[in-house]
Amino acid sequence: MAEDIFGQLLDEFGAGVVEHAAQSYLEEPRGTYQSAPMPLIRPHDTQGVSDVVAFCHRHNIAIIPYGGGTGLVGGQTKPDGNAVILSIERLNKIRDIFPTENVIVVEAGMFLADVQAAADSNNRLFPLSLASEGSCRIGGNLATNAGGTQVLRYGNARDLCLGIEAVLPDGTIHHGLRRLRKDNTGYDLRNLLIGSEGSLGIITAAALKLFPKPQETTTALLAVSNVDAAVQLLGMVQDQTGGLVSGFELMHRNGFEFLTETMPTLRQAFDTPPEWSVLLEVSGGADFNLDERVMNVLETAMETELVLDALLAQSQSQRDEFWNLRETIPEANRLIGAISSHDISVPISRIPEFIANTPALLAQFGDIRINCFGHLGDGNLHYNVYPPKGGQKKDFTHLRDDIQRTVHDQVQKFDGSMSAEHGIGRLKVADLETYGDPAKLAAMRAIKFALDPKGIMNPGAVLRND
Repeated sequence: MAEDIFGQLLDEFGAGVVEHAAQSYLEEPRGTYQSAPMPLIRPHDTQGVSDVVAFCHRHNIAIIPYGGGTGLVGGQTKPDGNAVILSIERLNKIRDIFPTENVIVVEAGMFLADVQAAADSNNRLFPLSLASEGSCRIGGNLATNAGGTQVLRYGNARDLCLGIEAVLPDGTIHHGLRRLRKDNTGYDLRNLLIGSEGSLGIITAAALKLFPKPQETTTALLAVSNVDAAVQLLGMVQDQTGGLVSGFELMHRNGFEFLTETMPTLRQAFDTPPEWSVLLEVSGGADFNLDERVMNVLETAMETELVLDALLAQSQSQRDEFWNLRETIPEANRLIGAISSHDISVPISRIPEFIANTPALLAQFGDIRINCFGHLGDGNLHYNVYPPKGGQKKDFTHLRDDIQRTVHDQVQKFDGSMSAEHGIGRLKVADLETYGDPAKLAAMRAIKFALDPKGIMNPGAVLRND
């Protein structure tokens, strides 16, 4: 960005709002993309965001919206510069909370963990849960329609939002911050902006759904005989508990071995990691006898050898220990270094077949390791490919595109999605063009042009910048 533009921004908004972006704002967690140096703008409120966007609209300046910077597909970066970063971090207040309505109204810069804590202090639950919840912000969660570990029970970020306030590409403020569960008044801008990754506007506040806090929770770490057994078990527990399963995470032995390689002091639950395991959590109101219901299912499952071993959490600390194992796997993955990572979804009943058939297709690429884990309960798998033990990622980098194409082609054959919960960003723009429905893509381009004819909102993210 030319210094004269920086000077104009500084004159317009002041040194307390405009600065040169520190390196942390120019990077993304996986290191695939890095922004060129550019100005950072940090407004204090929605009107400030509106003023900045209107200024950029008048001067044809591209805007990169920035939440917590935790996105994994490069949407918070712009490698060629020629833009400004607009951070929502100072919009971090709770505007109101309505426990009897099960609604909290928050600004988009609040950390997800702080929204959870605010709900908890009012004896309510905000169920969106991610490994990055201490550093990701609710505006980014909505902009990417974040998923996480509780989607099976409560839905994605989109399902947890009743209304939004947002700044549109010309600086207009959309006052859609309503707490209504029913509002049939035409096109739904809320759901259009949620998941748009900042390409259609900037979310500045949201009215979010809360839920009663569970009075009973049963958590178990289970060794299962195979993936088909895990799918069968999911159905059995759902039937026995009346749909009270709130977490159902599938983990492969390689995930535990990666933890051993990278974090040898981390205490693991199984002495010998099973080939496949499931982290199960069921929660509900008081007097549901969840422990008994789950035990009844597990007894049947063990008799039929669907489940080979079962560890039931006896305390909150043990429950936290089980979840910590699951949530630390991504960090171990990062330390090992993936050749190619894939955030995919497949119809649940077809997951066993997908997992059984795909390794043979990848065998052509040599001695590699696959760590398949994720949210089996909602069909979302993280299917990642790694070098052999002792191998180096750099020796396989030339195979990345071919590996990714092989996995995504297979996902397409199974009527799945190559982007389950991380979004498109810049990383998957070409994939969206390859695997996306042409009618949907045409509609998306038309919507983008209608709302952002100058193309200033996160250009190059989601849709190619033409």
